Amino acid sequence: MMNLRILFILFLSFFYILSCSKTERTHLPVKDAVPCVVVRVSDGDTFHCTLSSGEEVKVRLIGVDTPESSDNPKARRDAEKSNVSVEEIIRMGKLSAEFTKKLLPRGTKVYLEFDVQKTDRYGRLLAYVWLSDGSMLNELLVREGYAQVYTIPPNVKYQERLLRAQRYARENRKGLWGM
Repeated sequence: MMNLRILFILFLSFFYILSCSKTERTHLPVKDAVPCVVVRVSDGDTFHCTLSSGEEVKVRLIGVDTPESSDNPKARRDAEKSNVSVEEIIRMGKLSAEFTKKLLPRGTKVYLEFDVQKTDRYGRLLAYVWLSDGSMLNELLVREGYAQVYTIPPNVKYQERLLRAQRYARENRKGLWGM
């Protein structure tokens, strides 16, 4: 009985030491993801990060669209299309941006996965962004109701996954769907 107790204590000690380790553990479901360190968040679906080469890049999340967080032509078009005031669009955009900022504080290491097109017409990197716990930022934004699915072919690798997340958000009145 004493040997069993000692083994149990050793077992618990081993896992405690592992949990306290400073080694970064990632559980990325993708191969060849490009590491990038967050510099700042621009809005709900765009942020800046530094690649291992030292180059700072602007990243636009693939497959999602968040409301605009400032008064601009797109915010006005979105307001007209949705029959929602520009002020409400901007308010929702700020909520989305805050949600993204909480997930991507400065210094956070993320991993970029590209689809067919690597950049958009504005020179931004287009990416699915993986957090170190293995979750996809694009999907989290949609699932929690802070973005809606917005796929532009040929970049449709996770379209079905994002649509499932959007159905969940709508059905459960998450984030912007609950307003």
